[in-house]
Amino acid sequence: VPMGEPVMLKEEDVVRIGDYVKPWLRELVDHVVPRAETVDVPAALLERMVRVEEELKALRVLMDERFGFMERRFEAVDQRFGDLIGHVDKRFNALTWMIGVGFVVVTSLTTVFALLAP
Repeated sequence: VPMGEPVMLKEEDVVRIGDYVKPWLRELVDHVVPRAETVDVPAALLERMVRVEEELKALRVLMDERFGFMERRFEAVDQRFGDLIGHVDKRFNALTWMIGVGFVVVTSLTTVFALLAP
């Protein structure tokens, strides 16, 4: 086979290679990837892992509490903003009515003075 060309294996060749490798496959995997039971973890490391997990749990509780507080704050600000918009809307409506009444009064006075003028 010339260099650089792929070699095509027949199905029986693949089966023969698999049968040849099977007996050593478990040993090879155990050597490359150690099992969790065979890994010796020092007690101090386990204790530290437990402390880290407890701290993470405490931080999660604290974060939930703070997020709840922030949500209540946002709801209060939203309520105040809604109240402010309602107040501005009432003032704007009152101002609109006052401008309308002012135009009616000015127009009426102009008409009355135009009729009374010689």
